[in-house]
Amino acid sequence: MIVNDRDSIAIRTVIESQLAAFQQDDAEAAFAFASPAIQEQFQSAENFLRMVMLNYPAVYRPRSVFFEKITTVQDNITQPVLLLSPHGVPLRALYFMEKQPDDTWRINGCILVSVEAEII
Repeated sequence: MIVNDRDSIAIRTVIESQLAAFQQDDAEAAFAFASPAIQEQFQSAENFLRMVMLNYPAVYRPRSVFFEKITTVQDNITQPVLLLSPHGVPLRALYFMEKQPDDTWRINGCILVSVEAEII
């Protein structure tokens, strides 16, 4: 799938909006940016927020955020984002994006890798 400029902007906006929701501890807003599969997996906004707080502190409270070029990882449209964790550790978040039937984008997963790791 080719990502055009409009898609790139929409993807960045979704991720920025979710990060802003985490900053406000707005579980409902953050959960709304997750794909239907992720929403089904966590069942509630509170479960989702708790998981992010515990397992993704760099996503929950990043010190800084830098968007890299969108790529494809295992056939997934992927937005790499450099994050500085609350403890000052640089990490790369790979956001797997999913286009919805209404042409909006949702986050369909995120993994954190060390900055040294190469994106294949």
